[in-house]
Amino acid sequence: MQVWQDLTQVPDDLGSSVVTIGNFDGVHRGHQAVLGRVVGLARGDRRAAVALTFDPHPAQVHRPEQAPELLTGLDDRLELLAATGLDGVLLVRYTLDLAALTPEEFVTRYLVEGLRARTVVVGHDVRFGKGNSGTLATMVELGGRHGFEVVAVDDVGRLVPPGAGAGVRWSSSAARALLAEGDVAGAADVLGRPHRVRGVVVHGDARGRQLGYPTANLGEIRGMVPADGVYAGRLLRPSLPADHPDAVLPAAVSVGTNPTFDGVERRVEAYVLDRTDLDLYDEEVVLELVAHLRPTLRFDGVEPLVAQMRLDVERAREILGAPAA
Repeated sequence: MQVWQDLTQVPDDLGSSVVTIGNFDGVHRGHQAVLGRVVGLARGDRRAAVALTFDPHPAQVHRPEQAPELLTGLDDRLELLAATGLDGVLLVRYTLDLAALTPEEFVTRYLVEGLRARTVVVGHDVRFGKGNSGTLATMVELGGRHGFEVVAVDDVGRLVPPGAGAGVRWSSSAARALLAEGDVAGAADVLGRPHRVRGVVVHGDARGRQLGYPTANLGEIRGMVPADGVYAGRLLRPSLPADHPDAVLPAAVSVGTNPTFDGVERRVEAYVLDRTDLDLYDEEVVLELVAHLRPTLRFDGVEPLVAQMRLDVERAREILGAPAA
């Protein structure tokens, strides 16, 4: 998948395209349905499948104090978009000048002239242009004027048991709400995969090593950190080949402030099950969160803490299907 950070980078030989627009934070199952429709239409018409997305998130520009915590960092968002089969992504820098474009100015500059769209795939609630004044009806009108078809995709969500009410829409906000509660399994249902956070391993207090459970502490984390607690998960090492035996490792992950030791700094750290030989310092790793084990607790000393950690490891092992060393 090609990534263009400016219209000048869009190749002259791109030809006509099938385009969709969105922030795509998390690239959840609803996004995947729309992007799958884009790719399918593009393949059928022998056109390029393209997504137009923004960085930073518009909310970070318009109301930074209220902007949502993003599910994924930019690198992960692009990686997830590539996995859908897109041919290209136009990454548009979101600024107040961009926000000031009228709906027609936006469509003409980016969709018509920039990406030579022949089909535009959007949701029924699409909004674009100055003050979000552009709607689906606006897009259809502009399509008739500029020669592109508009395909509207219905909201996608999971079904609930009969009689339990309406279906739940798959959305970035739904995933964020579940992660804020520590429900990583529920978030995985929305995302279509376990939630991930990414960061470089930094030096911590070395307390885990002293207790017999050395942990990898993440610094400058990208991706939304879930509620404090202990989780079963996996530590992924992108620097290693996918078939390397240490590329994906079962782990118990702790999120919180270490209240037993009167900690104040919120940390994310992972103990790779049964491994005390790993040197991960300064390596970028990804933590994949599979299941919530328990909330963060304050223990009356080291002995009950270690006993609980032993139970956490065994439960994580069971959930992950990881054999004992």
